[in-house]
Amino acid sequence: MAMPPGEVLKGDWTVALLALMMFLAPALGVPNEEMLQDTLKSIVVSFAALVAALAFFWNQRTRTQPLRWHGLMWLPLLLMVYALGSMVWSHTYLAGVEAIRWFIFSVLLWLGLNTLDRERLPTLAWGIHVGAVVASLWTALQYWADFAFFPQGPNPASTFVNRNFFAEFVVCTLPFSVYLLARARNSATVALLAFSIGFNLVAMFMTGTRSALLAFFALLVVLPFIVWRYRQHLALSGWDAGRRILAGGLIVATVIGLGLITTGNPKMVEENRTEGRGLNALERSFARAKSMAATEEYTERSFSIRWVMWKATGRIIQERPLTGVGAGAWEVDIPLYQEAGSQLETDYYVHNEVLQLLAEYGLAGWIFLLTLLAYLSRAAWRTWRLSGDDARQEGMLRATTLAALTAFLIVSNAGFPWRMASTGALFALCLAILAASDARLAQRGWSAAARLNWKPAFSQIGAVTTMGCLALAAYITQQAAASESLIVRATKIALSVSQSGDYNNPKWIKQRAEMLDLIRRGIDINPHYRKITPMVADELAKWGDWTNAVWIWESVLGSRPYVTAIMSNVARGYAQMGEPDKAMAMLERAKVLQPMAPSVRSLEVILLSRNGNEPKALAMAREDILAERYDYDMVNTGYVLAMRAKDYDLAIKSMELRNKGWPANKLDADAKLGNAWVGKGDTNKAMEYFRAAMAATPPGQEQATLNMIPQPLWPLLQKP
Repeated sequence: MAMPPGEVLKGDWTVALLALMMFLAPALGVPNEEMLQDTLKSIVVSFAALVAALAFFWNQRTRTQPLRWHGLMWLPLLLMVYALGSMVWSHTYLAGVEAIRWFIFSVLLWLGLNTLDRERLPTLAWGIHVGAVVASLWTALQYWADFAFFPQGPNPASTFVNRNFFAEFVVCTLPFSVYLLARARNSATVALLAFSIGFNLVAMFMTGTRSALLAFFALLVVLPFIVWRYRQHLALSGWDAGRRILAGGLIVATVIGLGLITTGNPKMVEENRTEGRGLNALERSFARAKSMAATEEYTERSFSIRWVMWKATGRIIQERPLTGVGAGAWEVDIPLYQEAGSQLETDYYVHNEVLQLLAEYGLAGWIFLLTLLAYLSRAAWRTWRLSGDDARQEGMLRATTLAALTAFLIVSNAGFPWRMASTGALFALCLAILAASDARLAQRGWSAAARLNWKPAFSQIGAVTTMGCLALAAYITQQAAASESLIVRATKIALSVSQSGDYNNPKWIKQRAEMLDLIRRGIDINPHYRKITPMVADELAKWGDWTNAVWIWESVLGSRPYVTAIMSNVARGYAQMGEPDKAMAMLERAKVLQPMAPSVRSLEVILLSRNGNEPKALAMAREDILAERYDYDMVNTGYVLAMRAKDYDLAIKSMELRNKGWPANKLDADAKLGNAWVGKGDTNKAMEYFRAAMAATPPGQEQATLNMIPQPLWPLLQKP
């Protein structure tokens, strides 16, 4: 019997596997720091997509009727081909990662196109919703009870390591949660969904993520309108007054009741003390929403930093509109496009997916973006014009999906959800839902579904290819897990040794040897973990082990050749190792990129002073410190040079700036300030700082602090 294009055979588990993926990806997390959280989520999404593809090909092994194709499929395939090409001329590793990302995206889109019929769509929606609920549960426990099972950066982050990543995911799931609620018929299901929707909202409010709040405000307008427009085709049209009151009242009661519970997380309490962000979810969301109107946000805080990144990215787009810098290569090339004196080297993404797409992919990115926006606009117009049976059958699910994509595009302007596994998979499946709906509606034109001729041999080839991809995914997973584990274990050892304060004690010899072995093995597997690897080198430099610090930093430069901060560190290492020629060569390399960057200027001051040109070094230090253009090394070197030259005002300014920027080292800075005031002849002022230093001295370490103070003044520090 003939089978319509795209019809799914009974017993096909593809959609169930996709729903399981959307549940597991946000719900699961790594309980230790030996694997990055999104690495695990990427593993879940990749394996789920490939296993779903294998199940699909197996189910279609005797198929002779056409499958579906859609114009949307060309978009991720275009970016995948570009990424594969840019492996040749740009950053090979990062471009390869991008090619794999777009391949998985394409697989999810094609599977969804061919399997997401109206009967199976609720299964996927339930997977999305329940995944968001479990992720929200972890967030609530972290916020209320300081639940520490999953390592986090900014709390509360659920299983996402960063609270912004979690909030961006949850807000995009809300339309599907509302879709399920609107279809619910019995009171128990209505109550369960209403409570869980309110719970997810409270968890999102706990993060205070402003892009997610903006997306929520947009959904607050869009979703009620969608429900009202399609009310006659939904189960809620048959609700009695009790179920209506139950749904609305339970959502409101949950948001208010749970939203007023005070946090039990000390980090949240400290954030409220220092930044006034509130002690419960509602206070926090209101405070963060209000902060968007604060002038300081755009001049001093996070937006101002992102604005610097966006302007630099704009220069890439202007200078390389056709080729881009290569897939994934923004973080490699961005130092070449910075404004003089600025350093964006601690950032790995633009925090704006549109700008990053255009900067990396050039013309291919423009085609992707403009075609996507044109398609979504046309899909929205088609949805609006649906009537009769089409509106009843397709309208609500299309409008729901468009609402989710609206939220997704909003958060994409302040983050990087395309690159995160959970939100990236949701993006692909949303497009698949619309494409499958286009096919059912028999739409015509460039944005419509088409037939893909099929034979049993194609299913067999697809199954074999998928098994090969699964084997490759297993190998990549093993290598990634091994590399991250080795590098993170080395980093933890380095930090624990440094925290002892006695890192050159012979008792640490064994641990330091183990650390070096771990970091070497990790770098041998993957030399591209720039986020973690330099931390080990930084600790080695503190211990005076410049030889090992330098080779680790240089391994980072091999992958990220334009990071002036790393170049500066390498040059300092060579200077300490007695290799001034290599130090100066690295300095000149850094000056070509960013001659006015604080790290480069401070390095030049250090090398000038060591090469016997202290007057020029002092003049440079004075210029930068008085202009408050400095880093930690500049104020330290400036203080030493100023004290030698008896420029006590400059010495005082140096340590005041250090206290302002690095308050953790206030004890040492206060002692130095006291010595500068002694040099200036004001003993009373000097004693204020010496007393402050003594007061901050830990018990048993008083002599070490006294040794930084002129001995004739010791009697004045004795307690009466």
